[in-house]
Amino acid sequence: MLTFLQDLQLNQTQWLWVGVAAFLVGFSKTGISGFTLLVIPILATVFGGRDSTGILLPMLIIGDVFAVAYYHRHAAWKDIVRLLPWTMVGILAGILVGGLINDRQFKLMIAVIILLCLVLLIRTELKGEGVPFTGRKWFAPLTGIASGFATMIGNAAGPLFSLYLLAKGAKKNDYMGTFAWFFLIVNMTKLPLQAFAWHNVSLRTLALAGLMIPAITLGALLGAAVVKKLNEKPFRLIILGVTAIAAIRLFF
Repeated sequence: MLTFLQDLQLNQTQWLWVGVAAFLVGFSKTGISGFTLLVIPILATVFGGRDSTGILLPMLIIGDVFAVAYYHRHAAWKDIVRLLPWTMVGILAGILVGGLINDRQFKLMIAVIILLCLVLLIRTELKGEGVPFTGRKWFAPLTGIASGFATMIGNAAGPLFSLYLLAKGAKKNDYMGTFAWFFLIVNMTKLPLQAFAWHNVSLRTLALAGLMIPAITLGALLGAAVVKKLNEKPFRLIILGVTAIAAIRLFF
């Protein structure tokens, strides 16, 4: 374990940020999902664009397990089944694109995806309404493909899937359960793909995720408690602002 820690060559500040990111992963999975957007640029800054997706993915799966354990009885399987085939198309597109670009371009693409997601979320916050074209036949396929591409390139599909569920009028518990099951399935599918196509998931990244289980657990427990009692809107606004700053930083 000591050799593994030394091989990562992280300073104390970087370790602190990794711990914060792990905590936010747990918190976002059982609490306010928007916090995942803040995790992505944090880890991309510490580890680089492509490598950060391999570092984050096992942490997300651990968080997904907590979320499914907590919300497993609440899930709209009809929506999950409708989107999954299209999501796999987007994942395959993400693999192809991700294999053709360098790390700097990868970071820029992550930043662009995050900022586009932020624009959609900010629009929803300001308008106080869902997406106006939910009834169109292309809405589910487009959401699925975009979600698959975004999750493969930067683990950033949460806002897109959130908009889909909100547009469908999902209630809080159904929203949380559907979100949990969907991303557990998607992230487990991505694990071997990233390991064999991009080679950025390894025993080292799995060990780091294991090391972060206490932080993820603490975040998951707090997230589950907070989502019951807290007014979500002020925190969503704060996280939107902080995430925008973090995403813009990736451009420089």
